This record gives sequence, C-alpha cells and structure tokens, in this order.
Amino acid sequence: MTLAGPSRASIRRSSMASRDFPAVDGVTASVYKIPTDQPEGDGTLAWSATTLIVAHVSAGGRTGLGYTYAASACKPLIEGELATAVTGHNVLDTGAAWQAMVRAVRNLGRPGLVSCAISAVDTALWDLKATLLGLPVSRLARQVIGPDAELYVDANGGYTRKQAVRMALAMAEQDVTWFEEPVSSDDLDGLREVRDQVTADVTAGEYGYDLVYFARMVDAGAVDCLQADVTRCGGITEWQRAAAVAAARGLQVSGHCAPNLHAHVAAAVPNLRHLEYFHDHARIESRLFDGALDPSGGALRPDPARPGLALKEPDAAPFRVA
Repeated sequence: MTLAGPSRASIRRSSMASRDFPAVDGVTASVYKIPTDQPEGDGTLAWSATTLIVAHVSAGGRTGLGYTYAASACKPLIEGELATAVTGHNVLDTGAAWQAMVRAVRNLGRPGLVSCAISAVDTALWDLKATLLGLPVSRLARQVIGPDAELYVDANGGYTRKQAVRMALAMAEQDVTWFEEPVSSDDLDGLREVRDQVTADVTAGEYGYDLVYFARMVDAGAVDCLQADVTRCGGITEWQRAAAVAAARGLQVSGHCAPNLHAHVAAAVPNLRHLEYFHDHARIESRLFDGALDPSGGALRPDPARPGLALKEPDAAPFRVA
C-alpha cells in the first residue's frame, strides 16, 4: 500500500507562505534592576535586587519580547554576537535562528550568562512569531491541565547526602512530596543516592544550560522530575527539547520561575508537572509586563486570544540601568 504525501502544489504554497513573513532586522536589549520588596534569599544565597534583561527582536515593523533574570553582561552579547547571528533569519524559522546563536558563541562558552542571553533572544523570537501569526505561544503546540497543590521543600543544594536523607525522613511526617536539590545539582551520584532512600520526589535541573546537562541528569537516574528554566537553558527551543528528553525516560518536567514565560511553553508539552512560582519574579512581571497572568486559584492559564508580550515602558523606566 502506498501512502500519499503532500502534493507539489501544497509544498510550493507552504514555501511561499513562509517567504511571505519578514526576516529579523533588529535586536536590542535593556537592563532593569528592581529592588526587592522584602529581604530575599534561598537555602544558599541572599539578595536585595533582581536584574531583568529584556530582549527585543524586530522584523517587518513588528517586535517580539523575551527576557532573562541574569546580569547586565548579557546586554552587549545580545546586541553583538547574537544579533548578528539571528539577523536575516525568517521569523518563522526559530530553530535555525537558535542554531545560529549556538554556533556564534562556540568560543565564548555556552553555559552561564551566554545561555541566559540566548534564552532571552530565543523567547523574543518565539514571541515575535506568535505575534505575526496572531496566536499565543501555547497555541503553537498543545494545552495541558495545571498542577495540584502539595507541600514542597527546596534545599538549593545546601545539604550533604546523609543530611538530606535525615531531613527527608523527618519531613515525611508532614507529607512533603517534593525535595528540590537536596544536594548539589552537580552531584548526580548524591541525588540518586538520596532519591533511592526517600519517599519524596527528588528534583533538580534549574541550573541546566544545555541539552547535554539534562540528558546526563536523566540518564544518571538522579531525579524523579526534571526541572528546566527557559531563561537559562537556551530559551523555548531548548526547553522543549529538555522536556522531550525527560519524556523519553518516562519523567515529567517542571518550569523554574519566570512564570509568564514558562506558562506558554509549559502548556505545549504533554509531560508537564507544574511551574515554580517565585514571588520576586511574579511581582516584577505583574508590575512591568502588560497582560501578566493571574495565579488565583493556583493555576496560570495562558490567554488564547492574546499573542505576544509587552513591556510597560513607563513603569519599567525608573528601574532601567542600561
């Protein structure tokens, strides 16, 4: 039996349709430093301000917006090597633009700030594509149901292996079901050792900057749920791939913070568990971005009638530092 494929005419129409969309013609970045509204800290670090880097990608008179929470050093990289890499790419071909950025930073080192900068540009490219197509990012794939509320603990890698096991056994009395980074996320043997001895799900991955990192963590049997941060891992393009790596091993994926970026891409993967909702990011995004999602009821629901993101320039201006 022969299966019929698309006709030559339909292929030509598809090619013509993509050519009807413009090429990227500009990339800029802005840096904002927003003081915390109260002392902030986690298991291993404290801070008094959060730095937001906003990337704008333009094509044909339209603009897409992406952002990352990192350092101001991302700005010259975004406006330099990454801008050169993506300029001229068709706005529909986000995959090719992402590959061009990765090639462009070969000698700079992919992990860390470089990956954060790529993440901001990649999400801006997806936002621009969604805007031009008149669709929210979540509609460029499928929708899934939001998470249930449970009691979680995040150690930020602050324990030794035996400390983590003792803490998990004590927390079991409170029905803790999620134990995030009980030991350093670089200690894959330690994560697996803790995972084998406790009832709570052991999770990690928020510091992953490339696909190899996620594959190594999953293949080591180190986690019950893989975390990934769209503002660090390389943007929406790489976040989707990390989710696929997790799915291939029967694991779910969790989006780390930046809720208004994660909500759309998370709604597009079938193995989503939930999003981490971080107070400072949620506060900043609701204050500085038009149409920020409301978490009332414990769920974020992307608006299917609203494509694109928009920075509220007057509200953001007082915090702009570059």
